[in-house]
Amino acid sequence: MSKLRWIFIGIILILLYAPIIVMIVFSFNEANSTSIFEGFSLRWYKDLFQYGGDLLGALRNTLVLAVLSSVISTVLGTVAAVGISKMKKAWVKSSVMSVTNIPLMNPEVVTGISMMLMFVFVGKMLDLANSVNFFTILIAHITFGLPYVILNVLPRLRSTDKHLTEAAMDLGCTPVQAFFKAVLPSITPGIIVGFIMAFTMSLDDFVISYFTNGTYQTLPLLIYSMTRKPMKPDVYALESIMFLIILVLMILLNVIQNDDKKKGARLKK
Repeated sequence: MSKLRWIFIGIILILLYAPIIVMIVFSFNEANSTSIFEGFSLRWYKDLFQYGGDLLGALRNTLVLAVLSSVISTVLGTVAAVGISKMKKAWVKSSVMSVTNIPLMNPEVVTGISMMLMFVFVGKMLDLANSVNFFTILIAHITFGLPYVILNVLPRLRSTDKHLTEAAMDLGCTPVQAFFKAVLPSITPGIIVGFIMAFTMSLDDFVISYFTNGTYQTLPLLIYSMTRKPMKPDVYALESIMFLIILVLMILLNVIQNDDKKKGARLKK
C-alpha cells in the first residue's frame, strides 16, 4: 500500500512538472526545434535579449502591472484586514469575509466579463474614448489580489496579543504610532506572504486580463496571440527565466511561513 501511494505521487509529479522540464531543456536547444534536441546552446537566451523586443516589452508591462497591483492590494488588504479584525458583531464579520472570498471562488471568466461590462458602462457614462485601458486592468488585478492579502494578514492579527496596542499607548504612543510600532512588526510576515501571492497571481493571470486590458499587452496575452503559429524557442527561454523567478519567490514564501510558525510555537511555550 505504501509503494502504491508513492507510485501515485510520482505519476502526479511527472504530469505536473514534465512539461516544465521539457520547456527548460528545449530552451537550451541549438536548433530551432521543439521536438529534437540537437545540442546545448545559449542561442535563444542571447536572441531573447538582443531581438526579443516584443517579448521583453510585454514582460516589462507584466512586471509593472504586477508590482503596482500587488503593492496597492497589500496596502488596501492590510487596512481591510485590520478593519475586519476589529468588527464586534460576528454576523457582520462573517458577511464581509464571505464577500471577500467571492473573487477566489468565482470563475475567472465570469469575473473578467463582468468587469469588462462594468468598465464599458462607466466609460460610456463618462464619454471616454477607451473604456478599457491600463487603469482598468490595474483595477481588475487589484480586485483579485485583495483577498489573498486579507486572508494572509487576518490570521496574524488574530494571533497578535490584543493588549499590545494598549501597552504601546500606555508608553506614550498615539493609536497610529501604536499600530506602526507594535502591531505592524508582528503582522509583517503575513503582509509579505500576501504581497508575494498577489504578485504571482497578477504575473500569471490571463483570463481577467484578456477582458480588461484594452491595448495594454501583458506577457500571457502576447504568448496567447503567438500560439496561432509555431513559437520560437526564445519564448521557452523567457518562460524558463520566469519559472526560476517564481520558484525563488515560492521558496521565500515557504521560508517566511515556516519561520512564522516556529516563532508562534515558541511564543506558545
